[in-house]
Amino acid sequence: MPSLGADMDAGTITEWRVSPGAQVRKGDVVAVVETDKADIEVEVFEDGVLEEIVVPAGRKVPVGTVLARIRAPGEAAAPSEAPAPPAAPPVSEAVAPPPEVPPPAVPRPRPPGRVRASPAARRRAEELGVDLAAVAGTGPEGAVTVADVERAAGAAPPSRSERRQAELRRRIGLLMARSKREIPHYYLEDEIDLGPLAAWLARENERRPVTRRLLPAALLVRAVALATREVPEMNGVFEGGAFRPSASAHVGIAISLRTGGLIAPAIHDVQDRGLDEVMEALRDLVVRARRGTLRASEMSDPTITVSNLGETGAARVYGVIYPPQVALVGFGRIRERPWAEGGAVTARPAVSVTLSADHRVSDGHRGSLFLAAIARRLSRPEEL
Repeated sequence: MPSLGADMDAGTITEWRVSPGAQVRKGDVVAVVETDKADIEVEVFEDGVLEEIVVPAGRKVPVGTVLARIRAPGEAAAPSEAPAPPAAPPVSEAVAPPPEVPPPAVPRPRPPGRVRASPAARRRAEELGVDLAAVAGTGPEGAVTVADVERAAGAAPPSRSERRQAELRRRIGLLMARSKREIPHYYLEDEIDLGPLAAWLARENERRPVTRRLLPAALLVRAVALATREVPEMNGVFEGGAFRPSASAHVGIAISLRTGGLIAPAIHDVQDRGLDEVMEALRDLVVRARRGTLRASEMSDPTITVSNLGETGAARVYGVIYPPQVALVGFGRIRERPWAEGGAVTARPAVSVTLSADHRVSDGHRGSLFLAAIARRLSRPEEL
């Protein structure tokens, strides 16, 4: 079971897309894993033959659990270790009676003292305003279950999407609390004149068909990726008490889900992609994130995150670092503002850019150089 983020500790296999004996190639999607954020497609990272499925569909297992075994090309098949099935009993032997079917759950008398209830049932009772002491429990030893609480309240059980949204919110809260507790954040802000970018983008899009037009977001993401070449302390992960820089900028894109919550899958190797590739990847990532069909590699290895609030967002955003990353860049809404230059004041399109960075890896001086590098890249959009 792959780790699809620092806030994931388990996942459920919902579907196997290959069967034992099938040939697989690096990058093939072989399974779908349900997490609290989305249904994630799991790829293989080597060629071979899928020899055995270890975890069947429908089972939830911890991160790190072996899901299947792949035999490398040319490798001999492993001998079967399954024991031979027992011989059928003679006809004359007595056949054991079928196991008794347990009776349906019924409320059991509750022992005196504190009400026995699961944490989920207690949370649901609080949400619905139900007195647990007045609920008849049908769980083990008379414990009150979520279903008991909802039955007592006359409420319909939450849908799968509502349950996922609630769990996503809970996990985001836990992860952000961990980030603020463990990572010594520092914050910087700058204002960038986007006059040259806006003029270049208008000219560029005028000669393009509508389906291939560029959005400012593509240029912002590309500028961040290229700026990490100048200040590599912003691009990588802090694990095992040490910083591990990344040679490639796998930029996580913060995407708001329609059901609520955020997800930040990565566009890989942004430093080596042109603007058209980045724009296409952005569109595709947003569609698949909201549809719930992301890939495991997109969730497991971002090295820096960009949060772009877009045209309808706030003027600025101060992000919380997504561990084990060490930096997050936030872009507010692009807006016209008074801009003083050369003794004159004019109205210019501008954007507020913020940096949230890990003080164990960098400092304010290096952070300032990073923001300056982003501004410099955006002032020369034709070079992006």
